[in-house]
Amino acid sequence: MSDASLHADRRTRLAATLGDGIAIVATAPEVPRNRDTHYPYRHDSYFYWLTGFAEPEAVVVVVGGDKPESILFCRDKDEAREIWDGFRYGPAAAQEQFAFDAACSITELDARLPELMGNRARLAYAVGQDPLWDARVIGWLNAVRVKTRQGIIAPGEIIDVRHALDEMRLIKDAHELALMRRAAEISTGAHRAAMRATRPGGHEYEVEAELLSAFRRGGAEAPAYTSIVASGANACVLHYVFNNKPLRDGDLLLIDAAAEFGSYAADITRTFPVNGHFSAVQKDVYELVLAAQTAAIDAVRPGNHWNTPHEAAVRVLTQGMVDLKLLEGSVDGLIESDAYTRFYMHRTGHWLGLDVHDAGEYKIGGEWRPLQPGMTLTVEPGLYIRPADDVPEAFRNIGIRIEDDVVVTETGCEVLTTPPKTVAEIEDWMKG
Repeated sequence: MSDASLHADRRTRLAATLGDGIAIVATAPEVPRNRDTHYPYRHDSYFYWLTGFAEPEAVVVVVGGDKPESILFCRDKDEAREIWDGFRYGPAAAQEQFAFDAACSITELDARLPELMGNRARLAYAVGQDPLWDARVIGWLNAVRVKTRQGIIAPGEIIDVRHALDEMRLIKDAHELALMRRAAEISTGAHRAAMRATRPGGHEYEVEAELLSAFRRGGAEAPAYTSIVASGANACVLHYVFNNKPLRDGDLLLIDAAAEFGSYAADITRTFPVNGHFSAVQKDVYELVLAAQTAAIDAVRPGNHWNTPHEAAVRVLTQGMVDLKLLEGSVDGLIESDAYTRFYMHRTGHWLGLDVHDAGEYKIGGEWRPLQPGMTLTVEPGLYIRPADDVPEAFRNIGIRIEDDVVVTETGCEVLTTPPKTVAEIEDWMKG
């Protein structure tokens, strides 16, 4: 899935930011699920972005300065363990396959790191991410400091490597966008299959099974996150993941689910009627959310700041809530007082990439950052109308979110995800 030269170029870019420094990036550890099994392994995103190497127990060291280099520490080749656990590269093959300058056994890490850190001006790693890793790094630093009388100096500056990597990861290259388009395509097909499989009398978990099956049939390695399949009142719970309730005639079903392909995530939400037909009230609320999403997507273009799409969605939703008599007052006043957050309490999007909530700052110098070509984000307005005395009964327990993935282009944006979205498209598709 990965191009070795592409990852090598990323390591070179990181080295250029270090000056006469050194960066250490470890992959994620394996996590036990119970006594004798582990959760399915998923590498650390920063590590994978730099290396393309997907095995556990691995660390990449990137050295800056006049002679930049990158060194991989990984598991040894072990044919006996491969019988049980599957193929592993070993240092020699990994160095060649993934274009490292050198590769060593992971067992040499503690001995080699103090040597590599000596006489480096700064050290970059994921500060504070893991207390055990922090302690290990401090041990290496102390091992360098005891060599002061030998003329060897420990790094005098410690920085968080994620700061530089976040900025690099924020703008997607053509290789990344190709993977994200495929993740979006697989996820779009899964949503289509889920709509077709939904009917009164079924259960949320049956629809979830359709999603998971479609992800794997499409070649995705895993869901990008735990699927939300929320019917009726469950759709008003933003992170509902129980997916165990029956599907009732007349209810809406909100599905927030997507696949990960080549380690890149999609993120899609669709809301549709269990019986295939929107009621009049459901249609009114749905078309309001869709209008808000349309306004937000129209605002995704270079030069607009990150918050512009959110502001566009909030204005449309707030005006609609006034029109539907869910709120009273002026639109400007309701926005200024945050009164709209009673029914719309989350942001309109987030960065998307190797992580569902991907790397990158949203503000620079205290100001919302401008959108640039290659930035990839979600656009996902919603309304969640929980029961209350002042809420008309016909609106109660309606939860609607519509979410698509978009990439900023030179002139606007490209929408990557395309499941049925208008009322007519959804009802026509669900007729089968």
